[in-house]
Amino acid sequence: MTDLSSGSEQWRTLGAARAEPADADPQETAEWLEALDAVVEHVGRERAQFLFDRLASHAVSLGVEAARNNVTPYRNTIAPEDEPRYPGNLELEERLAAALRWNALAMVVRANRAYGELGGHIASYASAADLFEVGFNHFFRASASEKGAGAGEGAGDLVYFQPHSSPGVYARAYLEGFLSEENLRHYRREIGGPGLCSYPHPWLMPDFWQFPTGSMGIGPINAIYQARFMRYLANRGLAHTQGRKVWGFFGDGEMDEPESTGALSLAAREGLDNLVFVINCNLQRLDGPVRSNGRIIDELEAHFTGAGWNVIKVIWGSDWDALFARDRSGALLRAFAQTVDGQFQTFSANDGAYNRERFFGQNPELAALAGQLSDEDIDRLRRGGHDARKLHAAYARALAHRGQPTVILAKTMKGFGMGAAGQGRMTTHQQKKLDYDDLKAFRDRFRLPLTDADVEQLKFYKPAEDSPEMHYLHARRAALGGYLPRRRRVASEGLIVPPMSSWGQFALDANGREMSTTMALVRMLTALLKDTALGPRIVPIVADEARTFGMANMFRQVGIYSPLGQLYEPEDLGSMLYYREDTQGQILEEGISEAGAVSSWIAAATSYSVHDLPMLPFYIYYSMFGFQRIGDLIWAAADQRARGFLIGATSGKTTLGGEGLQHQDGTSHLAASTIPNCRAYDPAFAYEAAVIVDEGMREMGERQRDVFYYVTVMNENYAQPGAPGGDVDAVREGILKGLYPLAARSDERAAAQIQLLGAGAILGEVLAAQRMLRDDWQIGAAVWSVTSFSELQRDGMAAERLARYGEPQHVPYVTRMLGGTEGPVVAATDYVRAVPELIRAYVPRRYVTLGTDGFGRSDTRGALREFFEVDDKAIVMAALKALVDERAIEAHVLRDARRKYYGDAPVPAASWQR
Repeated sequence: MTDLSSGSEQWRTLGAARAEPADADPQETAEWLEALDAVVEHVGRERAQFLFDRLASHAVSLGVEAARNNVTPYRNTIAPEDEPRYPGNLELEERLAAALRWNALAMVVRANRAYGELGGHIASYASAADLFEVGFNHFFRASASEKGAGAGEGAGDLVYFQPHSSPGVYARAYLEGFLSEENLRHYRREIGGPGLCSYPHPWLMPDFWQFPTGSMGIGPINAIYQARFMRYLANRGLAHTQGRKVWGFFGDGEMDEPESTGALSLAAREGLDNLVFVINCNLQRLDGPVRSNGRIIDELEAHFTGAGWNVIKVIWGSDWDALFARDRSGALLRAFAQTVDGQFQTFSANDGAYNRERFFGQNPELAALAGQLSDEDIDRLRRGGHDARKLHAAYARALAHRGQPTVILAKTMKGFGMGAAGQGRMTTHQQKKLDYDDLKAFRDRFRLPLTDADVEQLKFYKPAEDSPEMHYLHARRAALGGYLPRRRRVASEGLIVPPMSSWGQFALDANGREMSTTMALVRMLTALLKDTALGPRIVPIVADEARTFGMANMFRQVGIYSPLGQLYEPEDLGSMLYYREDTQGQILEEGISEAGAVSSWIAAATSYSVHDLPMLPFYIYYSMFGFQRIGDLIWAAADQRARGFLIGATSGKTTLGGEGLQHQDGTSHLAASTIPNCRAYDPAFAYEAAVIVDEGMREMGERQRDVFYYVTVMNENYAQPGAPGGDVDAVREGILKGLYPLAARSDERAAAQIQLLGAGAILGEVLAAQRMLRDDWQIGAAVWSVTSFSELQRDGMAAERLARYGEPQHVPYVTRMLGGTEGPVVAATDYVRAVPELIRAYVPRRYVTLGTDGFGRSDTRGALREFFEVDDKAIVMAALKALVDERAIEAHVLRDARRKYYGDAPVPAASWQR
């Protein structure tokens, strides 16, 4: 852990700003330190490290605790003499990097000169350019197949790019020939032209970006679980992922997001040495320093080291090596230990003369070190993140490291090279425009072959195809397997879906057997896992709730994935359903981490593109902890064109009665309705769920459409009917479109007619209300099962839009289905009223909706449904009121019904008011 190569005195200077206990015997201390110095000098650092670790372990056994910080001195981890020879042509790489920097800048400035509202970022890529380019030129392996990543040995690395640096990635793709100048001219103008999206978005650029990282924090956790999923595929014998790396490029400010660091321990626990994080430590977030009064690199080193990662620091460039070599007293490290990031930012924003006075002028020792340097020399002292040699050494060591994930903490300057216009400035993140003089200064700083007229016109620069620069660029990528980022749209082969009769026949022929829809779905999943073709491709995922959902039988059937297998004898070994872990286990049991579980789901749901290996993940969880808790991750999954099932179990506001407010979901279907490629269903019956799962597998697996399914299921046991008339095909279209009748029509002999729509958990209450209307009030009610309000809404919006353009023959499905019926329409659901309100525009008559608005409560299902006014009595009252308003029945019927069902009790406050 501790870098002792700099000598004992330098180590003693680390953390000089904090108070240390007085030394009772300085002479003895000096003897110990000199002994260690001698070991380093005569035997080497590895032996010194061994002795240090043994001594530390022995001290702990004696009850002596270490009081040292979990950080190393503020210098590079890799000593200059340990750096490997740089294998590239630095001169050509610098010319290429200059072209990329200019084109990225020109792209953003052009857009904002023409359209001031478009935005864009210059400073982030300016700081990260060298981090990327060392990777592109020497490390990022692409797929051997031109179509994209494959499941074979030739598959390439996966790279999560820092989103604000996307202009630089576009600039490289332009030089490579994948993007045209016309593309660059349409940066951030995607409608009606060959535009480029703001950040990495696979939905918008499906042949280019692999991973969406625009929402801060999502990239890091997704990268960790992607690396873990690669190991899962390899251990299960499904894909050759050995040798492939996952690279994640993230900002130091982004590490404040909980998702960025929430899964670090998992990566270390599972020994993911196929994972490399590169943290761009430019010390600045959007508004100011990341840690103005501290040092973010020290903080991140302690955090990652404590989590079990291998940490490599790249803080100072090669120009500093000579200064460190001449510094015999540790003056530099003492000064660094007392300099906070806010001051480092100020140093980066000023010139060499300022830094000579304010940094090197702090004491005579520092002044002497800088005495041989001109102001220009000081100004050119680079940080390590801008030095290709230092970065190459760090990347090479990361690739060679075994047993741990690696993080590279690379110190850079935000807005590097932008001079007075932006380098290190508080406002640099918002810098969108540069004036003529700033642009010329940028050109001169990077020695670009552009005329003043070229600069003024922001002309894009591309070296001639036969130039040494372009030959070098293409040769380096050819040596690494091709170009990236590139994305595969479809897998070479789809999934083979077995007939529904082989796994869902029990649901089609339920005929009154009691079960919950959760249990029905788990039974379907259990049967699908046994299918020889599809079974191995299914990935069951849970967040520590498998037993709750009745999945414990799967522990024995397919096992829980663990890269270590099972190193212990489980307490329940004697039971049929014991907790079985296995290196080839199929279940991903993620512990109490919905963010982690859905990240695993995303990795599996995009395997068709990333690995050319379609998988079918089923993530089963409390529905409350889906869209409400991890909605941003689900949006990222949608952007990434995920294919799989999200199963919202124990769903709704009243089905999970005793758990109370935070466990009761009334909004997930509303959130799901906003995601265009999410098919959301709320089935009430097992046969409905079977039809939905069957269609989902065929749509995603066979037809390879970029959609995913959200299906809510309940834990309430009730009699499950079989498919109407024993013919599921007769109702399949209605189930999938979202609405179908449970009976052909209501009783025509009744005094009045009404249509009752019920969904999910509340359909049973609707059926009870149908009987009450008939028996108590002689009113005929037809009952319709609504499996998806959101699918009905989308159908209605599509028809409505076409009608606006003169194609009125397109009629919404809801309108067609209800158009030939009589009476008002009443809809009841276990979700907020806004869910059934989605189809109001397409219901052809009076429409009344009931829902579970307000905070949840702990109580029985019956009490909850009465409280939220979605029980059978409330539905009857809503139906009678609608009929009174239609003058189909007398007003006194409504008053009689209130007395019959509620007596003389006053009307309580509404659920959303309590």
